Amino acid sequence: MRRHDTHVALQKLRRNKPLTAIDIQELEGILAAAAIGTSADIDRAREGEGLGVFVRSLVGLDRDAATDALSTFVNGRVLSANQHDFVALVVQHLTANGIMAPELLYEPPFTDIATGGPEGLFADAEVGVLISVIEGIRANAVPHGEVA
Repeated sequence: MRRHDTHVALQKLRRNKPLTAIDIQELEGILAAAAIGTSADIDRAREGEGLGVFVRSLVGLDRDAATDALSTFVNGRVLSANQHDFVALVVQHLTANGIMAPELLYEPPFTDIATGGPEGLFADAEVGVLISVIEGIRANAVPHGEVA
């Protein structure tokens, strides 16, 4: 996959830009060229969470893209040290894994900072915004019209 790192479709995934159906076709070609799995494996990935989500989980998310996505959540606010650490963990997870299930906010290492999850640090409305941001990042890995 590293040989194809400059490919537009991979860059879109790494930078959290929305994918098109053509990008998905390009990703299929990259996987085939890199000999990552069989055509049956690619079909399973496509039928599961989607090929874009699968490839994003392999290549991760650019740290700046993760930070930018979360800026809508943190901009204009003064965060406490624990809130900052919590958001930094979200960025770290997204950078390493490319996507994140919101349920993970209620598991370690997040609960090491906020025992009850994000509601221990943020108002309910803020938690809703955080979850929307996380879901939006996943949605950008799925071409318009598909479901993740």
